[in-house]
Formats: sequence, C-alpha cells, structure tokens
Amino acid sequence: MNEERIVRKHMDIYGRVQGVGFRYSACYAASDLGLTGWVRNRWDGSVEMEVQGTEERIRELLGMLNRGRFISIEKIEEKTIPIVSKETKFKIR
Repeated sequence: MNEERIVRKHMDIYGRVQGVGFRYSACYAASDLGLTGWVRNRWDGSVEMEVQGTEERIRELLGMLNRGRFISIEKIEEKTIPIVSKETKFKIR
C-alpha cells in the first residue's frame, strides 16, 4: 500500500468567493479533513489559500467548497510550494 505524500499548495481562487462564507467553509472543511494552512480575502475579490495535506484530501476540500450553496469557483491558479513542518491547524487570516 502506498504512503500518501504530504504536499502544500498555494492557490488563488476566483469566482463568487467573497461574501458567501468561503473562508469559514474552507476552515471547517479543512479542519474536518485534517488539512493545515490558511485562507484570506484579497482586494480584487479573489481568495488566497495555502493548504497542506495529501493531494486526495486537498481535492476533496475543493470539491466540498465548490458544492457550497452560494460559492461558485470559476478558476484556480495553483502551485506546489514547500511544506510548513510545524503547522498544526487551518486558519482564517
């Protein structure tokens, strides 16, 4: 059985993502999935997020967010970045 590798992704998320509970939904879902990182609104109406965990759990998080009642993700710009080893939770910035 393969051991799941931990990765960290930096994402700029565009669409209807501000004023719709995106950050709170991301925080609760990420915590439930055992992911760490942070999320914050940006001045241009997008949301910036760094999330750390397995690829599978990160994809699961994005799926949960996109099924949100008012949230509508149109585009995600994503890149893999170095992991943060001492991080213990997901928070809203």
